[in-house]
Amino acid sequence: MPKRVLCGYGVDLDAVSSWINAAGLGQRSNPTDVSRGLFGATVGLDRVLKLFNRYNIKATFFIPAHTLESFPEQVAKVRDAGHEIGLHGYTHEYVGDLSEEQERDVLEKSISVTKALTGKHPRGWTGPAWSTSPRTVALLEQYGLLYDHSFMHHDCQAYFLPYHPSYVETDLNLKATEWMKPMSRIRTSKVVEIPANWHLDDWPPLNIGQGVGNGFVDIDVVFKLWKAQFDFYYREYDEFIFPITMHPQVSGKAQVQLLQERLIEYINSHEGVQWVPLEVMAREFATGGLGGHTVSGGVQLDSTEADA
Repeated sequence: MPKRVLCGYGVDLDAVSSWINAAGLGQRSNPTDVSRGLFGATVGLDRVLKLFNRYNIKATFFIPAHTLESFPEQVAKVRDAGHEIGLHGYTHEYVGDLSEEQERDVLEKSISVTKALTGKHPRGWTGPAWSTSPRTVALLEQYGLLYDHSFMHHDCQAYFLPYHPSYVETDLNLKATEWMKPMSRIRTSKVVEIPANWHLDDWPPLNIGQGVGNGFVDIDVVFKLWKAQFDFYYREYDEFIFPITMHPQVSGKAQVQLLQERLIEYINSHEGVQWVPLEVMAREFATGGLGGHTVSGGVQLDSTEADA
């Protein structure tokens, strides 16, 4: 069968926001780190936009509302180049640490700020640091989001995102009979998942500091890691998606620009490849035009049953 491969970049334009969220890591913000965010919002972003233009790629930019409000002229370049703009929190706060009120407030503010820039309701969301809460899926559905890009039930197939299952965590202060319980059945939502993947993200191997990050991995090693994933999917699947995560303050650096060029050219050497925003992947799956994955566990319920 002919291959059909939808590739896409999810670009996290964190800019300064992730560095002033240092309190989430038990740290204080540092002016030098803030300057790295400024690089990402200016020099790095301009280089990434030039890269996409060179290869005729339309990407998805997940932009914290703090970045939208702090760098409106730079973000306007993203919009005017025809890229999708999705949600990514306000100051890259870790959703798993928020109260329900805070999570709602951030989501509402992010939607409002994004709509003011683009003139339309955003369709996609990715959790800052891919942190989520047990409420997240239901809130995304409630606020009219088509898709999410934070979970990892699969790595190369879209699927309908399940609600957070209930389970009993191990507690050695209790009798074993009190925590030896199975997880609840899976109930699916109407939110499409375009899978997140730490192994297709520039931040862990190529960023320096702040939580996950090494910064000094040879780009040849990273290329081999990304290439190996693509090669496996291309061999095993006739149809798959390949969402890559990029940060302009990382991929805007000289050596990572060359890495991204090399990856794009390698992928483009294969038949059946298309580069699309993540929204296109989600819409095709939601309307039955793209094969995907069914999350299983116990008894799989469809979205209609889940609403009952």
